[in-house]
Amino acid sequence: MLKYKNNELYIGKTALSKLAKKYGTPLYVCSKEKLTSNFKAYIDGFKDTDSIICYALKANSNENILKLLSKLGAGADIVSGGELKKALFAGIKAQKIVYSGVGKTAREIEYALKSNILMFNVESFEELEQINKIAGKLKKKARISFRVNPDVDAHTHKHITTGKFGTKFGVMYEDAFGFYKKAAAMKNIEVVGIDSHIGSQILDVKPFKLAAEKISKLIDKLEAAGIKIKYIDIGGGLGIKYKKEDKPQTPADLKKIVMSVYSKYKDKTIIVEPGRSIVGDAGILLGQIVYRKTTGTKNFIITNIGMNDLIRPALYDAYHNVLPVKKSSKKQKVADIVGPICESDDFVAKDRKFPMLEQGEFIAVECAGAYGRAMASEYNSRPIVKEVII
Repeated sequence: MLKYKNNELYIGKTALSKLAKKYGTPLYVCSKEKLTSNFKAYIDGFKDTDSIICYALKANSNENILKLLSKLGAGADIVSGGELKKALFAGIKAQKIVYSGVGKTAREIEYALKSNILMFNVESFEELEQINKIAGKLKKKARISFRVNPDVDAHTHKHITTGKFGTKFGVMYEDAFGFYKKAAAMKNIEVVGIDSHIGSQILDVKPFKLAAEKISKLIDKLEAAGIKIKYIDIGGGLGIKYKKEDKPQTPADLKKIVMSVYSKYKDKTIIVEPGRSIVGDAGILLGQIVYRKTTGTKNFIITNIGMNDLIRPALYDAYHNVLPVKKSSKKQKVADIVGPICESDDFVAKDRKFPMLEQGEFIAVECAGAYGRAMASEYNSRPIVKEVII
């Protein structure tokens, strides 16, 4: 997506230096072309399967991104009433919206029921009781699935692992059958699906098969007890290439491995919830060199990109490749590329070999489209970072 032309870094046909000068920095830049191709990879990967691709808004809920994905046929995986409002405003059909999240409030549940969403992915028995109560008050039937925690290790960072016991997500596998039986007996509940989401930035699809095998056994047990499942929600989580050695697998790889288990169910719809793999490598973050200094034996390149703009490195020790917007002949040194925030963890990259650019020169942080602008804040009273779509 990024290429140097005459020593200038371009995104498609646009010089990044022009964007930086026009809009200022820090600045998120998202490629419409890359977004489209990433989403179409899911459509093509699951084309011979009855499926709904529900984009996970938490990755990036920019309304223009949502409008583009809506036009391409996307559904939505949401985790708040605010995300529901954004999805509907962008034109995403309510019957393609699934509502996940462990802490749905009464007000949010009521809003979702009135909006007639496809289903709630229920994450606790108390949540189920709350949904039943509110649905009764509204004289509606609430369509639900349980998010079942299959205790599968996705081999990813501990902060983005969600399918192991001990996390806050979902109901325990051993409890799920009993919960489904109780749900089926509730007056205002319609059981329609089953959900499992094991984590994020997953580079090997094998754990998806382990989860599918456990979920399949539960489906068979439920249907033998007369509880019909219409939707199998496999979650999201496919990773992207942050480092040179990363070898992410494709939506087609994901489909192949989960359908090796689920292909026996001819009457069910598969729901997929990609987020990062749609927007992650479609976005970059532009910044500018403010100062340089050496403290003892340590070199620092100080930029205007703060942890309030991009928190992933501080939160997950996440790796992002950093490029000079203009190729430099400056001597490369091992340095920490840091920001202006009054926190020791305010950094973009640590111990990175990088040219000691001059003050005012621009840099580009790759693969910043997911969990970048979406997690930005006004910490240190800095303005919210801007975002443009090219």
